[in-house]
Amino acid sequence: EWLVETLEKELGEKWEKEMIALNEKAPTVLRANSLRTTPRELISDLSDENVNAFTIRNYPDAVQLEEKKNVFLTTAFKEGLFEVQDASSQKIGYFLDVKEGQRVVDACAGAGGKTLHLAALMGNKGQIIALDIFEWKLAELKRRAKRAGAHNIETRVITDTKVIKRLHDKVDRLLIDAPCSGLGVLKRNPDSKWKIDQDFIDRIKKEQQQIIQDYSKMLKISGKMVYATCSILPSENNKQVDEFIKNNPNFKLIKDEKVMPSEGYDGFYMALIERVS
Repeated sequence: EWLVETLEKELGEKWEKEMIALNEKAPTVLRANSLRTTPRELISDLSDENVNAFTIRNYPDAVQLEEKKNVFLTTAFKEGLFEVQDASSQKIGYFLDVKEGQRVVDACAGAGGKTLHLAALMGNKGQIIALDIFEWKLAELKRRAKRAGAHNIETRVITDTKVIKRLHDKVDRLLIDAPCSGLGVLKRNPDSKWKIDQDFIDRIKKEQQQIIQDYSKMLKISGKMVYATCSILPSENNKQVDEFIKNNPNFKLIKDEKVMPSEGYDGFYMALIERVS
Protein backbone atom coordinates (compact mmCIF):
# COMPACT_ATOMS: atom_id res chain seq x y z
CA GLU A 1 0.00 0.00 0.00
CA TRP A 2 2.82 2.43 0.82
CA LEU A 3 4.24 1.80 -2.66
CA VAL A 4 0.93 2.53 -4.40
CA GLU A 5 0.74 5.82 -2.48
CA THR A 6 4.35 6.70 -3.36
CA LEU A 7 3.94 5.91 -7.07
CA GLU A 8 0.66 7.79 -7.28
CA LYS A 9 2.10 10.84 -5.52
CA GLU A 10 5.30 10.94 -7.62
CA LEU A 11 4.12 9.78 -11.05
CA GLY A 12 0.59 11.22 -11.15
CA GLU A 13 -1.86 9.56 -13.54
CA LYS A 14 0.88 7.40 -15.15
CA TRP A 15 1.43 5.40 -11.96
CA GLU A 16 -0.99 2.57 -12.76
CA LYS A 17 0.47 1.93 -16.23
CA GLU A 18 3.96 1.67 -14.70
CA MET A 19 2.76 -0.56 -11.86
CA ILE A 20 1.26 -3.01 -14.38
CA ALA A 21 4.53 -2.98 -16.36
CA LEU A 22 6.56 -3.66 -13.21
CA ASN A 23 4.50 -6.82 -12.59
CA GLU A 24 5.52 -8.34 -15.93
CA LYS A 25 8.48 -10.66 -16.40
CA ALA A 26 11.72 -8.99 -17.48
CA PRO A 27 13.23 -10.05 -20.82
CA THR A 28 16.80 -11.37 -20.86
CA VAL A 29 19.07 -8.92 -22.67
CA LEU A 30 22.78 -9.39 -23.34
CA ARG A 31 25.41 -6.79 -24.22
CA ALA A 32 27.71 -8.00 -26.97
CA ASN A 33 31.29 -7.28 -25.86
CA SER A 34 32.63 -5.13 -28.70
CA LEU A 35 36.21 -5.91 -27.61
CA ARG A 36 35.57 -9.47 -28.79
CA THR A 37 32.56 -9.66 -31.10
CA THR A 38 29.55 -7.93 -32.72
CA PRO A 39 25.83 -8.46 -32.00
CA ARG A 40 25.40 -10.31 -35.32
CA GLU A 41 28.33 -12.64 -34.66
CA LEU A 42 27.09 -13.22 -31.11
CA ILE A 43 23.62 -14.19 -32.34
CA SER A 44 25.22 -16.69 -34.73
CA ASP A 45 27.46 -18.16 -32.00
CA LEU A 46 24.52 -18.48 -29.58
CA SER A 47 22.40 -20.10 -32.29
CA ASP A 48 25.08 -22.83 -32.61
CA GLU A 49 24.40 -23.56 -28.93
CA ASN A 50 20.58 -23.61 -29.37
CA VAL A 51 20.05 -20.15 -27.88
CA ASN A 52 17.94 -17.95 -30.16
CA ALA A 53 18.28 -14.18 -29.96
CA PHE A 54 17.70 -10.98 -31.93
CA THR A 55 19.06 -7.42 -32.06
CA ILE A 56 17.11 -4.46 -30.63
CA ARG A 57 16.60 -1.30 -32.65
CA ASN A 58 18.40 1.79 -31.27
CA TYR A 59 20.52 -0.32 -28.88
CA PRO A 60 23.84 -0.83 -30.72
CA ASP A 61 25.24 -3.60 -28.48
CA ALA A 62 22.05 -5.29 -27.27
CA VAL A 63 20.89 -8.82 -28.05
CA GLN A 64 17.62 -10.13 -26.61
CA LEU A 65 16.87 -13.80 -25.99
CA GLU A 66 13.68 -15.24 -27.49
CA GLU A 67 13.18 -17.27 -24.31
CA LYS A 68 14.90 -17.51 -20.93
CA LYS A 69 17.91 -19.83 -21.00
CA ASN A 70 20.93 -20.35 -18.76
CA VAL A 71 23.40 -18.48 -20.95
CA PHE A 72 26.17 -18.80 -18.35
CA LEU A 73 26.76 -22.38 -19.50
CA THR A 74 27.51 -21.35 -23.08
CA THR A 75 30.97 -21.27 -24.65
CA ALA A 76 30.19 -17.71 -25.79
CA PHE A 77 29.92 -16.64 -22.14
CA LYS A 78 33.12 -18.43 -21.10
CA GLU A 79 34.96 -16.71 -23.96
CA GLY A 80 33.79 -13.27 -22.75
CA LEU A 81 31.66 -12.50 -25.80
CA PHE A 82 28.83 -10.96 -23.75
CA GLU A 83 27.53 -9.81 -20.38
CA VAL A 84 23.93 -9.97 -19.20
CA GLN A 85 22.87 -6.31 -19.04
CA ASP A 86 19.41 -4.81 -19.54
CA ALA A 87 18.90 -2.59 -22.59
CA SER A 88 18.11 0.49 -20.43
CA SER A 89 21.30 0.00 -18.43
CA GLN A 90 23.29 -0.10 -21.69
CA LYS A 91 22.15 3.45 -22.50
CA ILE A 92 24.20 4.87 -19.63
CA GLY A 93 27.62 4.05 -21.09
CA TYR A 94 26.74 5.92 -24.29
CA PHE A 95 25.21 8.80 -22.32
CA LEU A 96 28.55 9.43 -20.56
CA ASP A 97 30.16 10.19 -23.94
CA VAL A 98 33.55 8.60 -23.14
CA LYS A 99 36.53 8.92 -25.49
CA GLU A 100 39.64 6.80 -25.97
CA GLY A 101 42.51 7.93 -23.76
CA GLN A 102 40.40 9.65 -21.09
CA ARG A 103 40.59 9.13 -17.34
CA VAL A 104 37.18 7.85 -16.30
CA VAL A 105 35.87 7.02 -12.82
CA ASP A 106 32.97 4.67 -12.15
CA ALA A 107 32.28 5.80 -8.59
CA CYS A 108 29.73 3.16 -7.48
CA ALA A 109 31.02 0.38 -9.71
CA GLY A 110 29.66 -2.65 -7.87
CA ALA A 111 30.43 -5.83 -9.82
CA GLY A 112 31.13 -3.69 -12.86
CA GLY A 113 28.44 -4.17 -15.52
CA LYS A 114 28.67 -0.54 -16.62
CA THR A 115 32.45 -0.39 -16.03
CA LEU A 116 32.96 -3.18 -18.57
CA HIS A 117 30.73 -1.37 -21.08
CA LEU A 118 32.81 1.80 -20.66
CA ALA A 119 36.02 -0.21 -21.24
CA ALA A 120 34.56 -1.55 -24.50
CA LEU A 121 33.39 1.92 -25.62
CA MET A 122 36.93 3.24 -24.95
CA GLY A 123 38.48 0.40 -26.95
CA ASN A 124 40.63 -0.48 -23.91
CA LYS A 125 42.46 2.86 -24.31
CA GLY A 126 42.78 5.29 -21.41
CA GLN A 127 42.13 4.56 -17.74
CA ILE A 128 39.02 3.52 -15.85
CA ILE A 129 39.13 3.65 -12.06
CA ALA A 130 36.37 1.52 -10.56
CA LEU A 131 35.47 2.53 -7.00
CA ASP A 132 33.20 0.83 -4.51
CA ILE A 133 32.84 0.47 -0.74
CA PHE A 134 32.62 -3.35 -1.06
CA GLU A 135 35.85 -5.19 -1.83
CA TRP A 136 34.04 -8.43 -2.79
CA LYS A 137 32.15 -6.63 -5.55
CA LEU A 138 35.38 -5.26 -7.01
CA ALA A 139 36.90 -8.77 -6.86
CA GLU A 140 34.01 -9.98 -9.01
CA LEU A 141 34.60 -7.03 -11.37
CA LYS A 142 38.24 -8.12 -11.80
CA ARG A 143 37.14 -11.65 -12.72
CA ARG A 144 34.64 -10.32 -15.24
CA ALA A 145 37.17 -7.88 -16.73
CA LYS A 146 39.65 -10.71 -17.26
CA ARG A 147 37.03 -12.79 -19.07
CA ALA A 148 35.98 -9.78 -21.19
CA GLY A 149 39.56 -8.83 -22.11
CA ALA A 150 39.13 -5.36 -20.57
CA HIS A 151 42.66 -4.26 -19.58
CA ASN A 152 42.23 -0.58 -18.77
CA ILE A 153 40.37 -0.99 -15.44
CA GLU A 154 41.92 -0.37 -12.03
CA THR A 155 39.88 -1.10 -8.89
CA ARG A 156 40.08 0.90 -5.65
CA VAL A 157 38.11 0.23 -2.48
CA ILE A 158 36.70 3.35 -0.82
CA THR A 159 38.06 2.80 2.68
CA ASP A 160 38.03 6.50 3.65
CA THR A 161 37.49 9.99 2.19
CA LYS A 162 41.15 10.19 1.07
CA VAL A 163 40.45 7.80 -1.83
CA ILE A 164 38.09 10.40 -3.32
CA LYS A 165 40.21 13.42 -2.35
CA ARG A 166 43.23 12.06 -4.24
CA LEU A 167 41.16 12.25 -7.42
CA HIS A 168 39.87 15.82 -6.97
CA ASP A 169 40.05 17.84 -10.25
CA LYS A 170 41.67 14.90 -12.10
CA VAL A 171 38.89 13.14 -13.97
CA ASP A 172 37.54 13.63 -17.53
CA ARG A 173 34.38 11.55 -17.08
CA LEU A 174 32.58 10.39 -13.95
CA LEU A 175 29.77 7.89 -13.61
CA ILE A 176 27.70 8.02 -10.43
CA ASP A 177 25.34 5.05 -10.65
CA ALA A 178 23.87 6.00 -7.29
CA PRO A 179 22.38 3.66 -4.69
CA CYS A 180 18.60 3.95 -5.03
CA SER A 181 15.24 2.38 -4.23
CA GLY A 182 15.50 0.12 -7.30
CA LEU A 183 11.83 0.78 -8.14
CA GLY A 184 12.64 0.76 -11.85
CA VAL A 185 13.82 -2.86 -11.76
CA LEU A 186 11.03 -4.57 -9.81
CA LYS A 187 10.45 -6.89 -12.82
CA ARG A 188 13.88 -8.30 -12.03
CA ASN A 189 13.68 -8.10 -8.22
CA PRO A 190 9.99 -8.49 -7.32
CA ASP A 191 10.87 -9.27 -3.68
CA SER A 192 12.12 -5.67 -3.23
CA LYS A 193 8.49 -4.59 -2.76
CA TRP A 194 8.54 -6.29 0.64
CA LYS A 195 12.11 -5.39 1.57
CA ILE A 196 12.03 -1.61 1.27
CA ASP A 197 9.72 1.07 2.67
CA GLN A 198 9.31 4.84 2.62
CA ASP A 199 11.88 5.29 5.42
CA PHE A 200 14.46 3.46 3.28
CA ILE A 201 13.73 5.76 0.32
CA ASP A 202 14.04 8.87 2.52
CA ARG A 203 17.42 7.62 3.80
CA ILE A 204 18.71 6.76 0.34
CA LYS A 205 17.78 10.23 -0.96
CA LYS A 206 20.04 11.82 1.65
CA GLU A 207 22.81 9.42 0.65
CA GLN A 208 22.36 10.28 -3.06
CA GLN A 209 22.70 14.01 -2.36
CA GLN A 210 25.83 13.41 -0.29
CA ILE A 211 27.42 11.19 -2.96
CA ILE A 212 26.80 13.58 -5.87
CA GLN A 213 28.09 16.50 -3.74
CA ASP A 214 31.29 14.72 -2.62
CA TYR A 215 32.15 12.74 -5.75
CA SER A 216 31.54 15.56 -8.26
CA LYS A 217 34.73 17.21 -6.94
CA MET A 218 36.72 14.58 -8.87
CA LEU A 219 35.80 16.22 -12.20
CA LYS A 220 38.18 18.54 -14.04
CA ILE A 221 36.79 21.81 -15.41
CA SER A 222 34.87 20.93 -18.61
CA GLY A 223 34.70 17.31 -17.44
CA LYS A 224 31.32 15.57 -17.57
CA MET A 225 29.49 13.23 -15.24
CA VAL A 226 26.39 11.09 -15.42
CA TYR A 227 24.16 10.78 -12.38
CA ALA A 228 22.05 7.64 -12.87
CA THR A 229 19.61 5.52 -10.88
CA CYS A 230 17.43 2.48 -11.56
CA SER A 231 14.50 4.30 -9.92
CA ILE A 232 11.46 5.91 -11.55
CA LEU A 233 10.77 8.38 -8.73
CA PRO A 234 11.40 12.05 -9.64
CA SER A 235 12.46 12.67 -6.02
CA GLU A 236 15.47 10.36 -6.55
CA ASN A 237 16.13 11.58 -10.07
CA ASN A 238 15.61 15.01 -11.66
CA LYS A 239 14.79 16.61 -8.29
CA GLN A 240 18.17 15.46 -6.92
CA VAL A 241 19.91 16.92 -9.98
CA ASP A 242 17.97 20.21 -9.67
CA GLU A 243 19.00 20.45 -6.02
CA PHE A 244 22.66 19.75 -6.87
CA ILE A 245 22.76 22.35 -9.69
CA LYS A 246 21.07 24.93 -7.45
CA ASN A 247 23.76 24.43 -4.77
CA ASN A 248 26.65 24.19 -7.28
CA PRO A 249 26.46 26.95 -9.92
CA ASN A 250 29.81 25.77 -11.37
CA PHE A 251 27.94 22.76 -12.84
CA LYS A 252 25.30 22.75 -15.56
CA LEU A 253 22.85 20.13 -16.76
CA ILE A 254 23.42 19.26 -20.43
CA LYS A 255 20.55 16.76 -20.84
CA ASP A 256 18.68 14.06 -18.99
CA GLU A 257 16.55 11.07 -19.93
CA LYS A 258 14.12 8.84 -18.12
CA VAL A 259 13.23 5.36 -19.33
CA MET A 260 9.98 3.98 -17.94
CA PRO A 261 9.23 0.27 -17.38
CA SER A 262 6.17 0.53 -19.66
CA GLU A 263 8.61 1.04 -22.56
CA GLY A 264 9.56 -2.64 -22.23
CA TYR A 265 12.87 -2.65 -20.34
CA ASP A 266 14.05 -1.58 -16.88
CA GLY A 267 13.18 1.86 -15.51
CA PHE A 268 16.23 4.14 -15.43
CA TYR A 269 17.13 7.79 -15.09
CA MET A 270 20.31 9.48 -16.34
CA ALA A 271 21.51 13.08 -16.30
CA LEU A 272 24.61 14.40 -18.09
CA ILE A 273 26.20 17.25 -16.10
CA GLU A 274 29.24 19.35 -16.98
CA ARG A 275 31.61 21.15 -14.65
CA VAL A 276 31.89 24.60 -16.24
CA SER A 277 34.24 26.39 -13.81
